[in-house]
Amino acid sequence: MFAVIKTGGKQYSVSADDVITVMSLPGEPGEAVAFEEILMLSGEGGATVGAPFVDGARVSGEIVEQKRGPKVIAFKKRRRQNSKRKRGHRQDLTVVKITAVAAP
Repeated sequence: MFAVIKTGGKQYSVSADDVITVMSLPGEPGEAVAFEEILMLSGEGGATVGAPFVDGARVSGEIVEQKRGPKVIAFKKRRRQNSKRKRGHRQDLTVVKITAVAAP
């Protein structure tokens, strides 16, 4: 059984025992997290597509670690103007292990 969940403005296809990296979620490593926005649920009985979400479906997970993504450099240069700007950014990420996908 697998599900398509929405978190952090992105969609992820997950099943039990998957490890995914999502945008930062509050919590410490070892804490449980639940995803309520299930867009699609598929199992042996066929697929269920939500409008917009599947009622009663739930995906449970456990936070593995809080980390930061790779550094991204935003460099802007205006030629012949003696003007340049360099900025760096690292996104906060959360690694989650999916423990269960529950149908309604």
